[in-house]
Amino acid sequence: MKSKQIFQLIIGCFMLINFPAYAAAPEAKEAMTWSEDKGNLLLQTFQEKNLAEKYKKLDELFLNYVDLGYISKFVMGKYWREMSPEQQEQYQDLFKRYALAVYKGFPLTFNYPITFSLNNAIVSQNYTEVFATIDLGGNFQEKENQPQKINVIFKLVKNGNDIKIIDLTLAESSLILSYRNRFYQMVAEDEGDMSWFLEDFETIVTSTEKTNRQKLEENQQ
Repeated sequence: MKSKQIFQLIIGCFMLINFPAYAAAPEAKEAMTWSEDKGNLLLQTFQEKNLAEKYKKLDELFLNYVDLGYISKFVMGKYWREMSPEQQEQYQDLFKRYALAVYKGFPLTFNYPITFSLNNAIVSQNYTEVFATIDLGGNFQEKENQPQKINVIFKLVKNGNDIKIIDLTLAESSLILSYRNRFYQMVAEDEGDMSWFLEDFETIVTSTEKTNRQKLEENQQ
């Protein structure tokens, strides 16, 4: 599996221009403690043998610790304002389903332990960046001597007592920006028509969910 796919998997299991009004930057120590705790929880969940239970636990992690509302709006960018309130509601429901479905297409069982280490945290005005190194442990080695350690930056915001992830950066590539490019392309292919876009998006989501159900049924046989 390529590094880009690993990058997508990590965030699938866990915004740069217009931050939500509530956004505050967690203190560095708090951000490091939060990242350590949630990282260990994620790795522990990967060890779950029952696939249905693993999906359930990963979904809970995603919903509790990733700011899907903010990310969904950021991904749409300028097109968010072109949707009616009803379309915005429909889109956000679809995006939530999409986020919970897409990560299930990646391998979630590993032959060797995956570990991580936290390096430091930098506090900015609206967010805190936590710098980490993830050791893939040979699980995704495609050829001999391929590097197994990857550097990742988690971007965190705080709302009250809740800390959530709003972006993940690998090799200077932002996950949410890559998704924005993908969604902009979809809108362009639909000639800017939000109704067509939502129809196509729902087709993608429904198809992905169906594939996941089939995988789960095969696993339980």
